[in-house]
Formats: sequence, structure tokens, C-alpha cells
Amino acid sequence: MSAIDQILDLLEGADSRQYGSECVSQQAHALQAAARAESEGVPDTLIAAALLHDLGHLLAKRANGEAGLGRDDRHEHIASGWLRDVFPAAVVEPIRLHVAAKRYLCATDRSYFSLLSPGSVRSLELQGGFMSDDEVKAFRALRFYDEAVRVRRWDEQAKLPDAPVRAVTDYAPLLRTLALV
Repeated sequence: MSAIDQILDLLEGADSRQYGSECVSQQAHALQAAARAESEGVPDTLIAAALLHDLGHLLAKRANGEAGLGRDDRHEHIASGWLRDVFPAAVVEPIRLHVAAKRYLCATDRSYFSLLSPGSVRSLELQGGFMSDDEVKAFRALRFYDEAVRVRRWDEQAKLPDAPVRAVTDYAPLLRTLALV
């Protein structure tokens, strides 16, 4: 099975998997994030990053069962490590950096913290909390930091029950076009 087929299979199977304490499934969350990206007319690489930003949760579950409560599963690193040989950096790096982007946004835009769902507030603490001034400076120096911030904003907006979305299979051509292999 190709990597793209494995990704599609993981996303298809995520329809019944609750997204943490949110009121949407893992699949609905991914599809809503991708729809948000599409609505802004961004490049396909960012649409793919939005769709796949939480793939690490699904990969961790496949490998280890459900992640334990009260700890960070480092899903951004699981996903980026797995996807590194499948997609270009313009897809992978925003995924790898989207958790850091939450910490960055909380440190630099105090109104952003008020937008976080209760589940995102809990995970923020596990992920290191607000960035320090030095961390903010270092984050801004990263090549894909701006793209990661965009993915992070779509991530937080993609938690609406019954939001209209496209099917997982509708994204297959986009993913196949972007794939390195």
C-alpha cells in the first residue's frame, strides 16, 4: 500500500474517532481545517498541511493504542517524521511547527488564548505553555513559521459540529500530486 493510500485509510478510519474532548471526530477536524485553508485560496501545500496536521495522533494510536491522558504525545513530530519522505518541506514543516505556533500565538497575541477550546488549553500546558521572548525570536527565524501559524489558526477553527466538508477521497488527487514518491 502506498503512503498516500495509508494516509487516506487513516483519515477514513478517523470518522468515528473522537478528537480529544472536542465535539468533532478526528476526521471532521482534519477536513474542516483543510476546508478553512481552501477558503483562503492558499497553495495546495498548505491545504495538505491543514488536512494532515494531526495525522500524528492517528499514527500514535495505530502504533501504541490510545495515548495516555495527562501527557503530550508529540504528535507533530510523529507526523512530520513519517511524512518527511512523502511530501516536500512546504507540507511537512508547518505540520511539525503547528504546536509551537500555538505556543507562539498565545505569547504574542493575548486574544488568541481566549479562542482556545478547553482541550487546547489543557494541551498547551503539556506542550510547554506560552513561549518565552527568546523562544518567540527563535520561532520567527524559522523558514515555515508563518505557514505554521496559519495551520494553527485553522486548527483551532476546525472544531464545529456538523460543519460542511468534502470527503477524504476528494483530497486524494491533491495529495498524490504533492507526493515525492
